[in-house]
Amino acid sequence: MSTVASEAATLPTAPPGKGVGPLLRGWREQRRVSQLELALRAGSSARHISFVETGRSRPSEEMVLRLAEHLDVPVRERNALLLAAGYAPHYPETPLDDPAMDALRQGMERLIQGYEPYPALVVDAMYNVLAANRGITMLLEGVPESLLVPPLNAMRLTLHPQGMAPRIRNHREWRHHLLAQMERQIALHRSEPLRALYEEVAAYPFPEQDPDDGDLGEPVPYFALPMQVEHDGRVLSFISSISTFNTPMDVTVAELAIETFLPADPATVKYLQGLVS
Repeated sequence: MSTVASEAATLPTAPPGKGVGPLLRGWREQRRVSQLELALRAGSSARHISFVETGRSRPSEEMVLRLAEHLDVPVRERNALLLAAGYAPHYPETPLDDPAMDALRQGMERLIQGYEPYPALVVDAMYNVLAANRGITMLLEGVPESLLVPPLNAMRLTLHPQGMAPRIRNHREWRHHLLAQMERQIALHRSEPLRALYEEVAAYPFPEQDPDDGDLGEPVPYFALPMQVEHDGRVLSFISSISTFNTPMDVTVAELAIETFLPADPATVKYLQGLVS
């Protein structure tokens, strides 16, 4: 059975003590866009962009949203920009257990169940597991109950030395991949809770018997980095794929991600289909 958390993670909205100008300048510099280039994209002038960033001019609500769109600012941070400029948030943040989200929840449930027997799960911006199918339950067999207490966190479950880490045959490679993924998310969302999670999981010691220290045999060519995990005496290989919602108009929806683990070799396909039959 899949499970759905009662609400999405709560992240900070606007950094205290900062006006909209410095925030916009920070996003522009992070995106490596000049004032002139941003002005051309937004149908404005470099002079006006400069005045906004220095606080000499207060941008309209429409201008804030337009600049945020052209700077690819995440939806939550767009609300933060509006608040800093003195406007009300534009995007709602609806709890996932709200009746208005019924269709979304049911759709995600059907989607991840449709992937069975292949593992699939839904996570929020903090990598908390909001929904998971029976394929994920299979991969978590043997994980201590202490790590399975809600809210489940995908990064903790994967990288903790008492979690899945001892069974991931290419642990060092997969660990590096996950930490790099979190670094990109931190740069995009500027979330202190996410940074704290990163520092926590990055500090986890390697398993006492790190699978990568042994002989993995002849390398198998893959088109993407697989997660090679031991299960019931076999090594299963999965390629991870992450999907997000297009043009979200709600903060909660914008921060949802559906991760699926597709078989990377015929042996994994045969084994998983055998479980079903």
